[in-house]
Amino acid sequence: MTWSEMQPLLYTNTLDTLFMVGWATFYAVLLGIPLGVLLNLTDRGGLLQNVVVNKVVGAVVNVVRSFPFLILMVVLIPFTRMLVGVSIGPTGAVVPLAIGAIPFFARLVEAALREVDRGLVEAAQAMGGGTWTVIFKVLLPQALPALVAAVTTTVITVIGYSAIAGAVGGKGLGDLAYTYGYQRYETGLMAVTVVLLILLVTLVQLIGDLIVRRLAGRGTRAPSTLRVGLRRAPKKEAEALTEAA
Repeated sequence: MTWSEMQPLLYTNTLDTLFMVGWATFYAVLLGIPLGVLLNLTDRGGLLQNVVVNKVVGAVVNVVRSFPFLILMVVLIPFTRMLVGVSIGPTGAVVPLAIGAIPFFARLVEAALREVDRGLVEAAQAMGGGTWTVIFKVLLPQALPALVAAVTTTVITVIGYSAIAGAVGGKGLGDLAYTYGYQRYETGLMAVTVVLLILLVTLVQLIGDLIVRRLAGRGTRAPSTLRVGLRRAPKKEAEALTEAA
């Protein structure tokens, strides 16, 4: 196959891969962050400690994560067809890709939030901050570099999943590699497809690392309102002791 014949195929299937990865990642982040926050808050010592909820949600997450993606995609065919009207093609592949990525990303979010300094959380609570304040003013901002790294890892994982999806009717670069590279022995096209996937993964990793370094370079200082509150706290304590005396 000549390069002029390859170009339309590569262009179309690359767009299909970007479509699948983009939408699957969007839904993974949209639903994975609340799920990861819930796992963190309901864990032992969490703000909303609830062992039963944590175990049930954790078990569901673990069950979905344990499915090999190819099996998950086949199992979800009726649900995918009911949800989007098709079970094949880029649109049909987004559903299993997202469902496979959501629990994966949720666990990464949980781990990122677990690394936030508990002192900041306790300080926010001492200042009267409720659960929502702690989440949006302390946990998520402080974990932002780790969350960006988690998104990067998830995107790369979804790219790998999309190649598998392409081999079973999901289109994209995976379909191109399987249909032309494997079934028709077009080794040249297969090599170009592999190079494109490597370049795509490398580009995502470089961008993700760059953003993480920028965020980490700013430091993980406490929010300004929290810092002001912490500075005022000793003064209030001193005034209270003076009045008591």
